[in-house]
Amino acid sequence: MPVFTVMGENDPFLHVSLRKNERIFSESGAMVMMEAPLQVKGQIRGGLGRALMRRFTSDESFFQQEIEAVGGDGDCLLSPALPGDIELLDVTPNSSYTLSDGCFLAADSGVQINPRLNTIGGGLFGGTGGFVIMEAVGQGKLAVSGFGSTFTLDVTPGRDVVIDNNHAVAWSSTLHHEIGMPRTGGGFFGSLVNSVTSGEGLIIRFSGQGRVVICSRNKAIFHPPAAT
Repeated sequence: MPVFTVMGENDPFLHVSLRKNERIFSESGAMVMMEAPLQVKGQIRGGLGRALMRRFTSDESFFQQEIEAVGGDGDCLLSPALPGDIELLDVTPNSSYTLSDGCFLAADSGVQINPRLNTIGGGLFGGTGGFVIMEAVGQGKLAVSGFGSTFTLDVTPGRDVVIDNNHAVAWSSTLHHEIGMPRTGGGFFGSLVNSVTSGEGLIIRFSGQGRVVICSRNKAIFHPPAAT
């Protein structure tokens, strides 16, 4: 099985070691370096229908990279499009993950990234993928990236977690999630006014049992410093 290792603290690389005939897939353009025994090619992974849905309902690419060790063992380095941390997650038949737009980096060949329907609130207002969101299922390692630093929260029954929707990277598919406004008191109108004036916008409320990966920066409002 390919070995995934995060290398570096600031804007890290994803280092993957492959044995002969092993392969991984990654977001288009993620490969930075690979050794000579490896081969990279573009694939319409999951079939034409899934590829079209992935492209037109999220920030993911129509084509994905497949990296395979065809000539022997070899290593490669991958990098996400936005600067930030990389988190490694274990996908199993009993532990799948839902992904926010643009957060997928790479995975074992035993993992599939499938489209599934979002909640009505998430589809209309969520910022996490519209009416169709991506879910990682199967068996193997999954690498996701967040804009800025990342942190993993454990959600337990009776202790709901509220997260700004633009800071969610990935979460256990077993979790129940609802899109809404932060609780500020004063009823619906008061919550709406406070949501606008505080700049917090919409939130996702997670409940149940599972994990949530969050990132420190919001790419929707981030403005890089002007060149001098």
